[in-house]
Amino acid sequence: MVVRVDKKDLIIDGAVAIFAESGYYKATTAQIAKAAGVTQPYVFHFFANKEALYQAVMDRAFSRIFQVFEEIDAPPDKLYETMGHSFIEVMKSHRDEILMLMQSHTIAEPSIREHVKAKFKLVYDTVLARFQKAGLSDPGIKASEFIGDGMMLTLAEVLGLPELCWFNKSGK
Repeated sequence: MVVRVDKKDLIIDGAVAIFAESGYYKATTAQIAKAAGVTQPYVFHFFANKEALYQAVMDRAFSRIFQVFEEIDAPPDKLYETMGHSFIEVMKSHRDEILMLMQSHTIAEPSIREHVKAKFKLVYDTVLARFQKAGLSDPGIKASEFIGDGMMLTLAEVLGLPELCWFNKSGK
């Protein structure tokens, strides 16, 4: 049996590694091609430019979050906590992607900023809808707090300071 390797996914995997290590501005498509085991022109076969590739990386990371949040089945009184733990699991299993999401708002390229802005709005809307459907009081406030907790959790991970998160009782 022959296993088909999707080259586009390999390129995105390579891009995650390079963007996470070098940042958007220092990363080159040549480095990404090398990390993916393809030629640089092959990268451009799938992605028009570095911005489009970065957006594809962001799309994959956001898709992971949306998928996890959609699959959660928890009673209303446990929904916030369950979604939070699910986000932590995504961050553990796809750390570089999630950390890139949190850095992405600092990139000055207008197309990337708008893309990321729209995705973060969609995350907020998704969380808000889940909280509304569960009948939580003040779902808009809770959705904002949830997003803020996720950002703080990610910052704590980047800095190696788990004590920054009041909700991280274990400190790990």
